[in-house]
Amino acid sequence: MAGLYLHIPFCKKACHYCDFHFSTSLKHKTSFLTALEQEIVLRADEFKNIIVETIYFGGGTPSILEVDEIKSIIAIIRSHYDVIVLPEITLEANPDDLSDEKIKELATTEINRLSIGVQSFGDKELQMMNRAHSAQEVKQSLKTATQYFDNITIDLMYGIPGLSVEEWKQNIKEALSFGVDHISSYALTVEEGTALHHFIKEGKYPALDENLAASHFDVLVAELQQAGFDHYEISNFGKPDFYSKHNTSYWLGKFYLGFGPSAHSYRGSVRSWNVANNVKYIKALSENRLPSTQEILSIKDRYNEYIMTGLRTIWGVSFAKVEQDFGVETLAVLKNQILPFLKQGTLEIEKNQLKTTQKGKFLADGIASELFWV
Repeated sequence: MAGLYLHIPFCKKACHYCDFHFSTSLKHKTSFLTALEQEIVLRADEFKNIIVETIYFGGGTPSILEVDEIKSIIAIIRSHYDVIVLPEITLEANPDDLSDEKIKELATTEINRLSIGVQSFGDKELQMMNRAHSAQEVKQSLKTATQYFDNITIDLMYGIPGLSVEEWKQNIKEALSFGVDHISSYALTVEEGTALHHFIKEGKYPALDENLAASHFDVLVAELQQAGFDHYEISNFGKPDFYSKHNTSYWLGKFYLGFGPSAHSYRGSVRSWNVANNVKYIKALSENRLPSTQEILSIKDRYNEYIMTGLRTIWGVSFAKVEQDFGVETLAVLKNQILPFLKQGTLEIEKNQLKTTQKGKFLADGIASELFWV
C-alpha cells in the first residue's frame, strides 16, 4: 500500500511563521493545474503494481481550488493509478475558504477527510500569525463541516508568546466541543527567513519560551488523553479508527509519490523532490520533463530516519527490525547508547520496542539526534 501527495502552492496570505513553498498570486494557477495533471500522468510507471490507499491535498492552501478542479485531479489519478475503492482522501482547508456552500460542494466529491487549519480560537493569536481567518469563521466552518464530514482533523498551535496556560486549555476545550476525532498540534517555531524570524530579530515580537511550550504540551496531552484520544505521534492525537492513514504511512516507511513544486517522494532507498519554483515547475512539465532531483539513501540515512520517526510514534523502534535491516553490531551500539536515557526515564523498552516515555515525548527529536549513526 502507498500514498499520493499533491502540493497546491497557493495561499491568500503569508502566515508570519510559515516556510513552506507557496505563492500569494494566483497568476499561474491554470498553468500549474495543467502541469500537475501532466506530472501525475508522467510518473504513473513509478507506481506500477503498487496499490494507492491514501491521497492527500496539501500546500499551500488546497481549499483555494474549485470543486471541479479537485474532482478532475482525482479522476486523473484514478485513471492512471491502482487506487482502492474507498481511499482516505484528505483536503487541507482554511476556515475562510469553508463557506457553507463550499462545504456542501466538497461533500459531493470523493474527499472524505478535512484537515482544517484552525491554529487558534483566539483573534489575538490569529492576527499575530497573520492568518486569513477570524475566530468566528473558525467556529462557523466547524459547525457546518461536522454536519457533512465524519472525519475531521484540526490544527492547533501552542507555544505562542502571551498565550497563557488557561487560554491554551480553553483552545483545547473549544476544539473538543465540536466533536472532532483528530487533532494535530505543533509548537510555534521560528524558521530563518520568515517574517516571524525578522520580527523577533528586530525586537518587534517576543522571543519564544521553550518552558511555556513545554507547559502547553503537557496540558495538551493530559486534556486529549482524558477526552479519549490516543497520542499516536508526537504532534498527532486521534480517537481509535481516526488516525491519519496518510501520515502514518510516512512514519511507517511506506512508499509515497509527491506531485507539485517542492513535493517529496520516497521509494525505499530512493528519495526525490521537485523544484520549489512554480514557473520552473510549469515550464519543465510543458516540455515533458520531470523537474525533480533524486538521491539514493545510504544505510546511515535510512537508520537515522527510522530512529527519528520511530521515537515520535506509539510504535517505537523495533530492536528486531534494527537487527534485521542494519545488523547485529548496530543494534549493540544502539542498546549501549540508550542506557543514559533509560536511567533518566525518557526512554523505555516495551516488548522489544524502544519508546519515549511521557517524560521524554516533548524531547523526542533531541533524543533521536543523540542516537543517530554519525
